Amino acid sequence: MWSRRLSFLIPAAFLLAGCVATVPNSRGTSVDEVATRRAGLPATLPAMKVFPTTKGTRPIRSNSLIIGDFLDLSFQLESGRPLAALSRFEGPISVTVAGRAPARMQADLDQLLFRLRQEAGIDIRRGAGASGGQITVELIPKRKLQRHVPHAACFVAPNVAGWDDYLRHRGTARTDWTRMRQRRQMTVIIPSDVSPQEMRDCLHEEVAQALGPVNDLYRLENSVFNDDNFHTVLTGFDMLILRAYYAPDLRSGQSRAEVAQRLPVVLKRLNPAGGSGTPRLTPPTPTAWKRAISDALGQGKAIKQRQLAALRAVSIARQKGWQDNRLAFSLFAMGQLHIQSDSKLAFAAFKDANAIYRDRAGTDLHAAHIGVQLAAYALSAGNLDQAIATVNRHLPAVRQAQNAALLATMMMIKAEALDRKGHASDAARLRLDSLGWARYGFGSNAQVGARLREIAAIAPG
Repeated sequence: MWSRRLSFLIPAAFLLAGCVATVPNSRGTSVDEVATRRAGLPATLPAMKVFPTTKGTRPIRSNSLIIGDFLDLSFQLESGRPLAALSRFEGPISVTVAGRAPARMQADLDQLLFRLRQEAGIDIRRGAGASGGQITVELIPKRKLQRHVPHAACFVAPNVAGWDDYLRHRGTARTDWTRMRQRRQMTVIIPSDVSPQEMRDCLHEEVAQALGPVNDLYRLENSVFNDDNFHTVLTGFDMLILRAYYAPDLRSGQSRAEVAQRLPVVLKRLNPAGGSGTPRLTPPTPTAWKRAISDALGQGKAIKQRQLAALRAVSIARQKGWQDNRLAFSLFAMGQLHIQSDSKLAFAAFKDANAIYRDRAGTDLHAAHIGVQLAAYALSAGNLDQAIATVNRHLPAVRQAQNAALLATMMMIKAEALDRKGHASDAARLRLDSLGWARYGFGSNAQVGARLREIAAIAPG
């Protein structure tokens, strides 16, 4: 079972550099060459910046909706196959890391486990031999992972103890989620050669799925249990789902009907602000739309095929009359895929998606992913004040979501705009600050430098 799909959202996409032509300046040197020199990395980079442990915000959905979300997340796989029974760990859970892992990843894992104990009420700790079961986290090279599981950035597998055990038993009844009645052994596989942020993102989603729901729902806006990959750190909604998963009212082996009967009481106790209305079940998202989005996100198809798939997703969403995350995400995908070939179409799609996100609660981060494109477009057009204002509007949501890659990119855009306005000292301070976040979000110095050069290249000479 894998849930972090490879797409243009890992890390935050930034494609505008391809839209701006390189023109010679008066000395015969191209503008982007001048920008590259000016935007070069300092000899000594600042220390990597990291986010503190913070609590997720309170869920904004009503309990009547959350009941339906819980059931759809817990009793169906992403493939659509139904699960006959709820399965979870029964008793204390231990987490072990196989092999050598970076110190930053170890610290991020400790922060995650602390939050799971505090917010989800799960008895989970580092160590070995817990009576309730064990989760193994193993890091392997990205190329090795994708040679065997090509469409996943990371994944979780049941009833195996590490990568080699997974290879021996994959495709057998032992690793079949539909046969599970109780969880005792889970393995989370993440790449060892990606940025610290991507390692953390994988930890959050895959450990959460090792513990609880193994499905993703595109209709969810404020959750990591969504293949749109906007949220990559467990939210308050996610923690509520996990707390309900491990409520004493529920247990492994219960059917969907049995869980549905108990959920209203569970959620009223855990989330009294969510009310106690009649459970509301949401109609399933059509397979045709999910297939279109999957094709649009897929890396193995030609760009024209992906563009047509995104257009198809938008068409289906509009025919269904959706005005939620599914239509907005379809538009976002269409914009991303057309930005280098048809910027007018791309930014019309971004603006339509932004209008949906602006009118819905809990979608500030989604709007920020569009905002980074709009800010970059304003910078490339010389609308410096507009670029700065757009960045300022979205920074709080990006910090709250702990997306260092997106945060660094926005800070770099603002620094470039300040530079072009003649505020060189302010720009230098902000750009230096952005590098600490970029080291966490992008990883290598080469990738940090590449992002600086991309942004410098789109600014007008």
